[in-house]
Amino acid sequence: MKSYIICGTPRSGSTLLCDLLAATQVAGVPDSFFMRDVDPVWARAWGLPARGELDAVRYAAGYLAAAITAGTGATGVFGLRLMRESLGDVLAVIDTVYPGLTSDRARLRAAFGEVLFVHLSRQDKLAQAVSLIKAEQTGLWHVAPDGSELERLSAPQEPRYDFARLRAMVAELQGYDAAWLDWFAEQGIVPLRVEYDSLSADPVAEVARICAALGVAAPVTGGLIPGVAKLADAVSADWMRQYRVDVAAQG
Repeated sequence: MKSYIICGTPRSGSTLLCDLLAATQVAGVPDSFFMRDVDPVWARAWGLPARGELDAVRYAAGYLAAAITAGTGATGVFGLRLMRESLGDVLAVIDTVYPGLTSDRARLRAAFGEVLFVHLSRQDKLAQAVSLIKAEQTGLWHVAPDGSELERLSAPQEPRYDFARLRAMVAELQGYDAAWLDWFAEQGIVPLRVEYDSLSADPVAEVARICAALGVAAPVTGGLIPGVAKLADAVSADWMRQYRVDVAAQG
């Protein structure tokens, strides 16, 4: 089985990348199958088992099988989006089914075969933090290129600048990226690196790089159209300017 894991952080372009890879129809249907507290709607859509009377091993095996089926779709490739904070969750599921393995890489190989690790990162951590906090506050997470809402998780609210929250989020996102790099080094993994700015500027080219690494047909130039648009606006720019002023004032 060909597999890949998008190793990302929130608001790093993972939704855009997942949608484009799924649209190739040859590179799986990647999603966050092992996130904590999976929404029941998604659990049903992915065919995840209910715990019910299942013992731990049967539940974990059923969960793993359902995730692989959902993430493969009609292709021969399994795709998974994984945030750093969810790494322990997927490893725990795998360890229940395949106990006794001595490394995380061996666990992932046992479950998914040979895995291509894609490290998706965003260099501008302030912009990333602004995007995440605005989404949390406003409830709006994704919009289509025409401006229509694609994903809203709460009722509309006005965004409010919060220096302390932004500073903490910048540090948290830096920590997640550093943790990915440490984990890659510990596991002897050399990931395929994808930068947010490059993905935003030329998404088809970045998808083609991943397809080439997987050994599947690359999309035809112009054949893929991004289904999500950036949410950065004047409010985002104002927050970033004010944050830099506040940082400078604190020395």
